[in-house]
Amino acid sequence: MRPDESTPLVSPRADVLTETVEGFGTVRFTPVDPVADSAVLHSWVVEERAQFWGMNDASRELVQEIYEDVDRRETHHAFMVRLDDEPVALFQTYEPAEDRVSDCYAVREGDIGVHLMLAPITGRPRPGFSRTLIGSLIRFTFHDPAVLRAVAEPDASNAKALALLTRLGFVRQGEITLPELHLPEVYLPEKRAVLAFLDRPAVLPSPLAPVRHA
Repeated sequence: MRPDESTPLVSPRADVLTETVEGFGTVRFTPVDPVADSAVLHSWVVEERAQFWGMNDASRELVQEIYEDVDRRETHHAFMVRLDDEPVALFQTYEPAEDRVSDCYAVREGDIGVHLMLAPITGRPRPGFSRTLIGSLIRFTFHDPAVLRAVAEPDASNAKALALLTRLGFVRQGEITLPELHLPEVYLPEKRAVLAFLDRPAVLPSPLAPVRHA
């Protein structure tokens, strides 16, 4: 039996990265718990702004099943990003060689694919939030020294995602067409996307220092 929608759940999963940013709070990356996190994720993906994730009509049960499928994979991973105890983003990583993006470019050793969904803004904006989160995302992406380059492929018509990539420091390489894909829990249609790369920084930004990009 699935948990009641109104029942708050606490995931027992341990954080894989935690960092405290002075004057801001603690940023935590925790593997998505498909059961405990499904209500929050469902509330995000059904919003109109999340149309590019292709789950606007998904039920909570389907969202849970999708992330149960991700949870079983060794090549794809999903993380809930929290500021203190508040969920603020979903961050997913994957091995490009085991993804449809490998049909569109020559995968290098050390590449890691990334997907990011920000939580809807509620209440008053927090000064420095975007800058702080960007720094945490970069540090998390490259916390494994074997990772040499991040790969992103947002929908070509997703202007907000493309703008965020620029703020993260990604360099666009042009448009690609991702082939359609049938997965156990979801069908991915053909997708016109923008391929972009972020090389590993020579020095990762400090949690206590501002993150700036040209």
